[in-house]
Amino acid sequence: MGFIAPRLDVIKPSPSMAVTARAIDMRAAGIDVISLSAGEPDFPTPAHVVEAAYAAMRRGETRYTAVDGTVALKKAVADKFRRENGLDYRPSEITVAGGAKQIIYNALLATLAPGDEVIVPAPYWVSYTDIVLLGEGKPVVVACGEELGFKLTPSALRAAITGRTKWLLMNTPSNPTGAVYSRDELAALAAVLLDHPHVHVLTDDIYEHILFDGRAFHTIASVEPRLKERTLTVNGVSKAYAMTGWRIGYAGGPEPLIRAMATVQSQSTSNPSSISQAATIAALDGPQEFLAPRALEFQARRDRALELLRAIPGLSCRTPEGAFYLYPDCSALIGRRRPDGSVVGSDDDLSLYLLDHARVAVVQGSAYGLSPHFRISIATSMDLIEKAIGRIAEAVEALR
Repeated sequence: MGFIAPRLDVIKPSPSMAVTARAIDMRAAGIDVISLSAGEPDFPTPAHVVEAAYAAMRRGETRYTAVDGTVALKKAVADKFRRENGLDYRPSEITVAGGAKQIIYNALLATLAPGDEVIVPAPYWVSYTDIVLLGEGKPVVVACGEELGFKLTPSALRAAITGRTKWLLMNTPSNPTGAVYSRDELAALAAVLLDHPHVHVLTDDIYEHILFDGRAFHTIASVEPRLKERTLTVNGVSKAYAMTGWRIGYAGGPEPLIRAMATVQSQSTSNPSSISQAATIAALDGPQEFLAPRALEFQARRDRALELLRAIPGLSCRTPEGAFYLYPDCSALIGRRRPDGSVVGSDDDLSLYLLDHARVAVVQGSAYGLSPHFRISIATSMDLIEKAIGRIAEAVEALR
């Protein structure tokens, strides 16, 4: 239609959300579909967080707030960064938005000029490249294969930087692979960045508290303090605190950037929900003891899912180090024929086959910029994980 803006021609709806929506529609039609597509913890929001929201409403905290967060919430965020990450931010260096996705959107829209380049290691979260394109920037996708642990290397980073590079986007632990950068790995990347002062870093730390096998979390501005003034450290409460629907993300960064992001937000959504902000204060300031047991539960699910997947001929899978996803390699299945005779020509075809034949929703690797793979989420019960992978095994066995 002629009134739709041309900028939408270069982006697409979120593939993971599209698969989830299709699974929901199939369920509504009475089809027994197991969805392993959504990155949403199945744990409840902690009770003390819910109670804080009730209390805020009873106090009448149901009106507009400052555009990018209340003073009280910015203090709680600053305390969190100082306590957990060794980062010291003033309230004027903190922003709050309707989810970490909006934080990233605000940052890129506030800073990109047409043609500015953004380095995006692949596999990447599905929204990174499209947000860059909406900001009229150019995603520079750097393939980081399984042989590299799905991680960006210093040499690959150095080769990708040009005079037009504005940002490096990082995500640790990673969606979709679960890769986690060590302190030494971040320090090596930081050494490259110190040689290129025009490059800024956006680090998406949303899975910070979901780490496996005793790993420690590190963020680049803490590892290399000289990068702090050109780093935006992004986080939120969706994953660790099971608050996806509350829609709160936050970030710390240089004050001029934070002000520019607030300007973007002031002309889009304005402030995030006042009630959700009050609940987030309780999440960040309150008890944290439940985080480790939940991470251990995700680890147990990871271990069981790996055991089952690796028993399927034609599939292999690297061990995730954090987050709650697995990213199996399905290259051995490409070229096989479905029972109806059609050829599985890509991971897109395989994902559709698993949905149609096995009634299991997964997300194709092409959505994350590195094929042939697919992503499964283990943010669901052990019973459903076992049932779903059993169906995948039967579907793979039916390929010829």
